[in-house]
Amino acid sequence: MYAIIDDGGLQQRVEEGQEIQIDYREVAAGEKITFDRVLAYRDDSGMKVGQPTLDSTTVTAEVLGVKQGPKLTVQKFRRRKNCRTKTGHRQLYTRVKIEKINAG
Repeated sequence: MYAIIDDGGLQQRVEEGQEIQIDYREVAAGEKITFDRVLAYRDDSGMKVGQPTLDSTTVTAEVLGVKQGPKLTVQKFRRRKNCRTKTGHRQLYTRVKIEKINAG
């Protein structure tokens, strides 16, 4: 059994017990998040596809904490101007564990 959710413009295939990374949210560890934009749902009886979403299906997840992504290095350079800039960036993500897929 799995579901395809839409969160922050990204579509992810999730199953119960799976840990995923979503965009950073200011939510404390241990709290619950509900994803209500479920695009598709599959179980033993078959596949259900929303147009565009399934109204009565939700996915519940528990927040595990915050994680930083890989470091990206940005270098800017202008030729013959003696202008060089080097900066870095690390994106924050929220780790969640999928607890239950509620099919209505």
